[in-house]
Amino acid sequence: MFSVLRINLLVLVIFLSTAVGFGQTRSARGLVSFGQSSGSGNDSLFLDIDKDIAVQLMPFDELVKIAVASSPLMKYQNELVNSLDAVKTLSKFQVLQNVSGYANYSGGNQSLISSSATLPQGDFLGQIANGYRVGVDVRVTLYDIFGRKYQVRQAQSNLKAAAVQKDIIELQIRREMITIYQDMITAQQMLKIRLLDEQSSLTALRVAEAEQQKGTATAEIIANATTRYVQTKSISEQVKGDFLKSVHQFEALVGVPIQRLKRY
Repeated sequence: MFSVLRINLLVLVIFLSTAVGFGQTRSARGLVSFGQSSGSGNDSLFLDIDKDIAVQLMPFDELVKIAVASSPLMKYQNELVNSLDAVKTLSKFQVLQNVSGYANYSGGNQSLISSSATLPQGDFLGQIANGYRVGVDVRVTLYDIFGRKYQVRQAQSNLKAAAVQKDIIELQIRREMITIYQDMITAQQMLKIRLLDEQSSLTALRVAEAEQQKGTATAEIIANATTRYVQTKSISEQVKGDFLKSVHQFEALVGVPIQRLKRY
């Protein structure tokens, strides 16, 4: 009789060990949905907690490139570089604002009357013929001669500084990616450990309940097993929340949904 009872308890432990006690749902492909348990509804996040994040997602360098391309700060800096490039080009042609052309047509009496005593009375000086006239007016200031080259240099330096700022932004994004990426990996490993602990405590609780039904377990044993399970359950839920926050922070930094970052 004792051997039969021992075999039954062993079968019960094995069965409970294979049961799902994590608080998540596992799909047919072995992916875990954290969306329902976190209250995010349709925004379910499917990741396999038994497989490292680094294996499930794209290579890190590819993720950094996507984050840089999606960064609003980098987009703003790109537009700033384009603006400064236009300013540099404009500074080179700014001297042309002192060059102008004209064209006109003259008609009627265009004589210049002279009052000189050496000329006969009524003589006209510099008879101006009627017709079209075209020409170019060029005015060169001292600033154009001595100062314009420094203006061009300033525009070139501003453009180079904006380009360097792009490298600084990319470096900042890479540093943030390293921190969040590693935090996400650590949170996943902690979640795996806590879920295993939760499963073990749930199995112990189920065994204690089965023993109580058979009259071999006291109320104190049941209370201790329940307290242990509640503690491990609360810790696993907290760690699960930390993992979800790390994943969504990573997703916000990259600027692309996590589903599009998975390696297929």
